[in-house]
Amino acid sequence: MKIAKNVVYEEHVEAKTLPGRDLRWLFTPESGVSESFSLNVVEIKPGNTVKPAHSHPNHEELIYVVSGEGEACIDGEIFPIRTGTAVLFPKKSIHQLRNNGSHNVKVACFFVPQATMADYTFHEEDTFPNKSTKNSI
Repeated sequence: MKIAKNVVYEEHVEAKTLPGRDLRWLFTPESGVSESFSLNVVEIKPGNTVKPAHSHPNHEELIYVVSGEGEACIDGEIFPIRTGTAVLFPKKSIHQLRNNGSHNVKVACFFVPQATMADYTFHEEDTFPNKSTKNSI
C-alpha cells in the first residue's frame, strides 16, 4: 500500500501519555505537510481531566468531539460536550476537558497557526470547577 505524507493513520502514531489523556500528533510543523495548521487527537478515559489547565497565547484551538461525552472549561465557564460537538478555544483562553461519561472521550484538536507542545502555557493554579453540566445538553 502506498502511503503519502499527507495521509496519516492514527494507529501508526505513537501515543504520548500525559496527565489525564493520551495524545497523538498527526500533523505537526515538522511533518511539512501543512503551512497553516497542526492536528492532534486526544483520548480521555472516564473520570479523567486534562491537566494542567492550559492556554495557547498565539494560537486558536478548535476541537471536534469524535466520540464520548464530557465537559469543556473555558476561562472558568463549563460547557457540556458530546459526539459531534465543536468548541473554539480563542487565543489566550485557559481551558481544560473532563470526561464525566462512561466511555472514552476522543477529540480532534486543530491549531491555527501551527502549534506544538512548546506553544502551550500551563496554568497549574487553575483547576476544573467542581460543578457539573452532566445531562444538561
